[in-house]
Amino acid sequence: MSVTTAKQPNWFSRLAHPGQFLNWSRYLIWPLAILTAIAFALGLWFAFYNSPEDYQMGDMVRVMYIHVPNAWLSMLVYGVMAVAALGTLVWRHPLADVAAKAAAPLGAVFTALCLYTGALWGRPTWGTFWEWDGRMTSELVLLLIYLGIIALWRAFDDQLKAGRIIAIVTLVGALNIPIIHYSVDWWNTLHQPASVFTATGPKMPPSILTPLFVMLIAFTLLFALLQIVRMRTEILGRRAETMTRQAALQGDAK
Repeated sequence: MSVTTAKQPNWFSRLAHPGQFLNWSRYLIWPLAILTAIAFALGLWFAFYNSPEDYQMGDMVRVMYIHVPNAWLSMLVYGVMAVAALGTLVWRHPLADVAAKAAAPLGAVFTALCLYTGALWGRPTWGTFWEWDGRMTSELVLLLIYLGIIALWRAFDDQLKAGRIIAIVTLVGALNIPIIHYSVDWWNTLHQPASVFTATGPKMPPSILTPLFVMLIAFTLLFALLQIVRMRTEILGRRAETMTRQAALQGDAK
């Protein structure tokens, strides 16, 4: 007689369980925090002491080392949310909606910083803080999408139901990401075409490219750190809410 055993979850499923996530993610917080601090220190040193002034913009060109990473993160974070949305709708992943909810405020902050630093950079460069060109307008639309998603999360008491509805909204909003990326190619804009990730390679000298890449890494590490912390906070908050409801139900039963 053969004995059958229940199918064991794979290692990825075990790690992705909320309880397991809380266990292993806590060991990443301090290493990520240290790496983030080191990356920012190196990036800022390169930006201020190893990067030349621009012959037209002077020192104002150093805003690029804050503006470009925030522009990159504004789209990367939404990409994370889009993948999480698929995880919610297709795979019913237990951490998918947690990741999406945690990422939305971070994406909104990175997008707002992108717009703010872009305005600061644009005033001495273009003579205006704002211009309704393709890149600026689509980035503003992205910020409004982030804010709308944050408002939707707060509008629902049932976070599981909210996760499924917001996942659909997130995937629809993802259509704006390629518009942002290709806007400089599709329309005449004040923004220059891509000069870092191009088919022929970067079009910047190493003295500018090095601090830019280091700052990109620093901001990406910062996002990873904050995302883990926010996901842990969200899981613990949901657990506390569940325990409170159970206690209330038990009190009513008595």
